[in-house]
Amino acid sequence: MSTHTKTNVVDGVHTDVKVVETPTKEIPYHLLMRFLALSLTLVATIVVGVDNQTKVISYAEMNFRASAKWEYMSAMVFFVVSNAIACSYAAASLVITVMARSGGRRKSDLTDLVITGLDLVLMAVLFSANGAACAVGVIAQKGNTHVQWMKVCDVFDAYCRHMTAALVLSIIGSSVFLLLVLHSVVKLHCRSRS
Repeated sequence: MSTHTKTNVVDGVHTDVKVVETPTKEIPYHLLMRFLALSLTLVATIVVGVDNQTKVISYAEMNFRASAKWEYMSAMVFFVVSNAIACSYAAASLVITVMARSGGRRKSDLTDLVITGLDLVLMAVLFSANGAACAVGVIAQKGNTHVQWMKVCDVFDAYCRHMTAALVLSIIGSSVFLLLVLHSVVKLHCRSRS
């Protein structure tokens, strides 16, 4: 809380008025965004991690069971592992950021720099995992007649719907990490100008 004296002149009479300013608490947008990134990547990881579907398929008068699981495709393994790492990092960075704020300005600046760099790395990893999962998803949805890859989403429809939902959540989570990086850059730019 800070106080200062303000001099007013009313009808030629000088009066001193004591002004008391209460500090405004900075709205922790970055903490909300970190929590949002944690939630989105956690849900995406869980949705894909528990997603599997088994069907009985008839082919040439033969019946056989076929399963769709995330472990069967390396792009989906990359997707799940990337989202799990991003979720763990978001939780750790949320705790570290809160602790650094209470530790003082100098410690907070160093922590902000390290966390911004890690945010950037995680954003890149998530976007690349999303791209790989999306590419596999398009092939699963449409197939590829040139290389004789069949589409499988007409058979494993529930599995594909869950994968699509997880992919959308992960893309939003990646975008939140992008916003965190942009927020840090803008904050750094404002500090350098003042």
